[in-house]
Amino acid sequence: MGKIILHGRKVVGGCVEGEALVTTETISGWGGIDPKEGTIIDLRHELAGEKFAGKVLVYQGAKGSSGWSGQFHEARLNNVAPLAMVFNETTTKIALGAVVTRVPAVTDLDQDPTKVIATGDWVKVDGDNGIVEVTKK
Repeated sequence: MGKIILHGRKVVGGCVEGEALVTTETISGWGGIDPKEGTIIDLRHELAGEKFAGKVLVYQGAKGSSGWSGQFHEARLNNVAPLAMVFNETTTKIALGAVVTRVPAVTDLDQDPTKVIATGDWVKVDGDNGIVEVTKK
């Protein structure tokens, strides 16, 4: 199967690849994730109970308070952060969260990544060049 290439804008540089975990919803940091386990804990979220640790997290954006960056920073310190972040809506909250998580992050893509990428797809995130390469499962 061919690859799909998305072009966007760098938030954090670096290049990694891994399995995608995709949601069309925004993610709440404070009260929405467990930074000790790397899990979505918001019971109203479509990914409730799913682990994002070691996966390429593809999502709409951040919601909630400014605790978002602190929660993802703690996830990094506990070695349960996502492998990379790909998202649609850029805010200062999510940009700071991506920076403190220290994983490649890309936004403002030429196609909606939550529609092009499915959970389980293999995704290469080249944060330096703002490129996301998708291999469908």
